Amino acid sequence: IHLKIYSPTVLSLTMVDLPGLTKVAVKDQPADIEEQIYSMNCQYGSNPNAILLAVTAANTDLASSDALKLARELDPRGERTIGVLTKLDLMDPGTDASEILQNKVIPLRRGYIAVVNRGQRDIDADLSIRVGLRNEERFFRTHPVYSRDRSISGKCGTMNLARNLNGILIHHIRECLPELKIRIANMMGDVQGELDALGMPEGSGEDPGALGGKLLGLLSKFSANFAAMIDGRASNTNQHHDGMPGLS
Repeated sequence: IHLKIYSPTVLSLTMVDLPGLTKVAVKDQPADIEEQIYSMNCQYGSNPNAILLAVTAANTDLASSDALKLARELDPRGERTIGVLTKLDLMDPGTDASEILQNKVIPLRRGYIAVVNRGQRDIDADLSIRVGLRNEERFFRTHPVYSRDRSISGKCGTMNLARNLNGILIHHIRECLPELKIRIANMMGDVQGELDALGMPEGSGEDPGALGGKLLGLLSKFSANFAAMIDGRASNTNQHHDGMPGLS
């Protein structure tokens, strides 16, 4: 399922929600469901540009987390792994996840962030996401432990998780931008070299720069059509009005 959300209140992020690791096939699942899910997680998680969100329930033993184990396999140096703790509202009375949030149990370079999502009962009751976020904010704001320590309160809540991810994205773009500029310049140089090798058409009075611009325009339209095909927005016609082939 490819879902795009446009809103002035959300950050620009691309997220891939992968299935949790499973051990036993249930109902009509194939017998090798464990291998399939593991392979799928590795396929997306091995991308060096991907940030891994190792989601673990706070009311379980962190040392037995399959998500952290897989994240360590895919990201041995821990440069792109963030631990996400869920179900803090279901922890036993008198217990909390403060030591994990302080990175004292299983340290991660990017640390941990705690969230409280809607439960199945809330979903069945048609509780909106907006109300769920308000309930989450109230939980952390009134909690006797998470609300006292500022170093912990800044690591609690879905909004803090989103800001953290957006900051990582901006930092990554700044790091990759110089290399991207070099690659674009090299590609433009290669295209210009091919144009020069083809020469000018006979009887053409057009400026070489104008021809190069026209070619780049055609390439841009082709790229847009290709992206539309991937996004499922391609036209059903085989030919567009501008002569570009339809990618339907």
